[in-house]
Amino acid sequence: MARSIEPPPLSTAPLAPGLYVVATPIGNLRDITLRALDVLAAADVVLAEDTRVTGKLLSAYGISARMERHDEHAAERARPKALSVLAEGGRVALVSDAGTPLISDPGYRLVREAAAAGYAVHPIPGASALLAGLSVAGLPSDRILFAGFPPPRSAARRTFFEEVAGVRATLVFFEGASRLGESLADMAAVFGPREAVVCRELTKLYETVVRAPLDQLAADPALAAPKGEIVVLVAPGREAEATADDADRALAEALSRLKPAEAAGEVARALGLPRRDLYRRALELKAEPARDEA
Repeated sequence: MARSIEPPPLSTAPLAPGLYVVATPIGNLRDITLRALDVLAAADVVLAEDTRVTGKLLSAYGISARMERHDEHAAERARPKALSVLAEGGRVALVSDAGTPLISDPGYRLVREAAAAGYAVHPIPGASALLAGLSVAGLPSDRILFAGFPPPRSAARRTFFEEVAGVRATLVFFEGASRLGESLADMAAVFGPREAVVCRELTKLYETVVRAPLDQLAADPALAAPKGEIVVLVAPGREAEATADDADRALAEALSRLKPAEAAGEVARALGLPRRDLYRRALELKAEPARDEA
C-alpha cells in the first residue's frame, strides 16, 4: 500500500532577503530537501517555469505560496517584478519544472541582474538530472562537458556533435524522447562506437539505465522513441597514440630550450610516452649535429 507524504515541520527561523535558486525533484517528490521546503514556504513569491507543476509540489507538502510564471516566454515580464520584490527587501524563490534551475532552463538573466544590483543570491541545491545520470553511468566523472539539448534536425545535430567530438571529457546531453533514436544514430556516426549510457525517467517508477556502445544503442528498437525524460552520456574519445615523428618534432622543439633530461620529461608528459625512451632519443638528436659537422 502506498504511503502518503507527510510534510515535515518547517523551520521557524526567518528567511533573509534575496533571490533563492531552488532545486526541485526530477521525479520522485521525496527528493526535495528540507531547506528547499523552508525557502518555498517563506518566499514572498515563487517564480515557476510552470505554475501547475510547481503547484502540485507545493500542495504535496502543504505549502501555499504566491506564484508567478517564469519561462522563456514570460521571463521578460516576470523579471522586473521579481527585482522590485528584491528592492523592497523581499524573498524570491526561483524554481524550474524539475531539477536545478538554469540547467537547460531560463533564469540566468534574473540571477545576473539580481547580483549586479547587489542583492544576495543563494543556491539551494538538490536534485539534478545531469548529476543523477552521471552518478549511475559508470563513465569517467573527473571531467565532464554538459552540452544540453542537441539541435532537432540531423544535419545541424551532426555538426553540433562534431564540435564536441574532440573534447577529452564525458559528454552529457539531454534529449527529447521522440528524437532519441535519430540522435543516437547521429552520435554513432560522429563519435563511433564509444561506450554510452541512456538514462530514462530517472527517480521515477519506470526508471531505466541502458549501457552499450553507441552503435548498439542506436540499433535498439526500445530506444527509437521511448516515453519520458532522457539523459545521454558518452564516454571520452581515445587519443591517437603519438608517432615517432611526433616525438621527434616535440623533442627537437624542447631541446632548443631545455637539457635532454628536461626535454624528455616535458615531452613524456605531453604525449604520454615513456620518459626513458624519449631521453635516449633526445641524446641521439642532440648528437646528430655534431656527427653532421664531422
